Amino acid sequence: MTISVIGQPLPRVDGRAKVTGSARYAADFNQPGQAYAVIVSATIGLGRVTGVDSAAVEKMPGVLAVLSHLNAPRLAYRPHKSYIDPATGERLHVLQDDHVRFHGQPVALVVAATIAQAERAAAALRLTYKAERPIIDSAGPEARPIVPEAGKQPDARLPADKARGSADKALADAPVKVDETYDIARENHNPMEPHATIASWNGDRLTLWSKSQFVVNEQAEIAAIFGLSPEKVTVICPFIGGAFGTSLRTWPHVTLAAMAARHVGRPVKLVLTRKQMFFTTGHRPRTVQRIALGATADGTLISVVHEGTGETSRYEEFMEALTSVTTFLYSSPNVRTRYRLVPLDTGTPNHMRGPGEASGVFALECAMDELAYKLRLDPIDLRRRNEPEIDEGENKPFSSRSLMKCYDLGAERFGWSRRTPEPRSMRDGRLLIGMGVASASYPAFHAPATARARLLRDGTAEVEIAASDMGPGTYTSMTQVAAETLGLPVEKVRFSLGRSDYPPAPSHGGSWTMASVGSAIRAACIAVREQAAKSRNDRPIEATASSQRDPEAAARFSMHSFGAVFVEVAVDPDVGTIRVRRAVGAYGIGRVVNPRLAHSQCTGGMVGGIGMALMERTVLDARDGRPVNAHMADYLMPVNLDIPQIEAHFVEEADPHVNELGVKGLGEIALVGIAPAIANAVFHATGKRVRTLPIRIEDVLTA
Repeated sequence: MTISVIGQPLPRVDGRAKVTGSARYAADFNQPGQAYAVIVSATIGLGRVTGVDSAAVEKMPGVLAVLSHLNAPRLAYRPHKSYIDPATGERLHVLQDDHVRFHGQPVALVVAATIAQAERAAAALRLTYKAERPIIDSAGPEARPIVPEAGKQPDARLPADKARGSADKALADAPVKVDETYDIARENHNPMEPHATIASWNGDRLTLWSKSQFVVNEQAEIAAIFGLSPEKVTVICPFIGGAFGTSLRTWPHVTLAAMAARHVGRPVKLVLTRKQMFFTTGHRPRTVQRIALGATADGTLISVVHEGTGETSRYEEFMEALTSVTTFLYSSPNVRTRYRLVPLDTGTPNHMRGPGEASGVFALECAMDELAYKLRLDPIDLRRRNEPEIDEGENKPFSSRSLMKCYDLGAERFGWSRRTPEPRSMRDGRLLIGMGVASASYPAFHAPATARARLLRDGTAEVEIAASDMGPGTYTSMTQVAAETLGLPVEKVRFSLGRSDYPPAPSHGGSWTMASVGSAIRAACIAVREQAAKSRNDRPIEATASSQRDPEAAARFSMHSFGAVFVEVAVDPDVGTIRVRRAVGAYGIGRVVNPRLAHSQCTGGMVGGIGMALMERTVLDARDGRPVNAHMADYLMPVNLDIPQIEAHFVEEADPHVNELGVKGLGEIALVGIAPAIANAVFHATGKRVRTLPIRIEDVLTA
């Protein structure tokens, strides 16, 4: 019997568990006799801890321990690097010395019998410091850009110093030029669920219930920190309440929970406050970018220059692919990209949805819009004139590229033909109306993964893999892949994830879960199906199988998702408010496993892009590096009232080269392209070109 469920808009298989509250997130787990830990965060931005007055706090009711660099256990901190970690530098060695490297760094930990007792004791703990003035402005006079260490980077796109032709000479000779600087503010991930870890020791074995997008790496890193073999650490994370990249790395609170549990001899729960989420769990780095475009009078690009600067901490070199998309998105014989880092007295940045591409595409697509207006061309026509036949950066064909089909489909669904080209030419009553467009792209990654499938005597199946699900519908889409491969109804497949003792999976990020995990599940289910066809008894059948990208295909083809994003904004000319009224995205992402989930992913990504464009900005106090808006009242994000009519459409795209399923990533590209489309729409509405994010009311009041 053939069962076809891939491509069907099935509802979430875990939906009932979530709406009834039976889905358990990290902080929902409790252990008998557990204690509670509260982090004491540094109140200076740079310097040393000179004293910890803990005597009175240790005598407070319920207090079990007060740990600081003075008495914390010395940890092994064996070398450990995964591809998700910066290749250069060392992660923060928490409570191992008196150095304060950034505001909010954990400098002490209070453990008590109840959470209230722990919070009171932590508030009472007094520390003294020798403070220095931190440098926290990557564009300030004290900033010192550095050249990243190229040879250590595991990502071939990094660092992004690349050149073909003679871009600077061609730019100087170009009849038409755009040469501008674009500045994007630091952002924090701010998922609904805060970070949390429950640590429990049983002899020399450690179990962690932890919010993690990468359970096998958290297992390996904590094992390295505590000098254990990885099999003695188990990480459990069945559900994640949003992450957007913040849970990719293993942050200091996980180490502190395990340290505290071993120190007091009982399980310990540690949940970060919303304020602490701004300190030690990463952020999207501020970027400053120069884009210079040179073109002929008919709009043919003859030079593209993209120079970017990102921020990092002083103890690790965090990099992202800020300029990589510029090397292949459009055709040009002369391209030069350059990427620099500015070390600051802050915590290390981290990947945030659409890392690198979201920021780099903003600068490139705004510059393309500026060039279109200079040339008096339709912005889509300019892009069409510069559509490449191959990836000119890698000099190889695309496995598939449907960008122009995305523009055709998106323009039709959006009603682009109704746009009048002149800025300030469209109105709705007293409101200025603008329409903007931008391209989007993100690599179609595929990482090695292994899955286990089991066919039981009753005709049901179980599938296991150490993947994560932070909300895109992984439980559902993987169930669909397994069900179709095994020829079973969806209700007869039980899919499990979120345990480090399952077969290994890559991180849940980078838009590669469907390709990587889905392909491994397909391989395991095929192995079970083949065994079942030969079996002559009713014993359970089990198989473990792995999947990775075909190296020959990877060498032959450039693999990316592409999209076109259309936005309509309304601007009040009297008070400067901007409202996104409509957003339409058209995407070429290969095979769509579940259209309902895919549309949901696009909706979430577009909302994130609205936040990036109009609201989100982490503001640091120049005196001590303190985030002054480290709470939901002042760190603005879109809420239901801000969300416009959103449409997502998918171009039919068959790509047999990317992986066995023919799927590409969607989670990241759904955010990439929204911010520049909004900025371009604001220009169309007002005639005011804003090159900084977020776009503020005062930026458009002068229009």
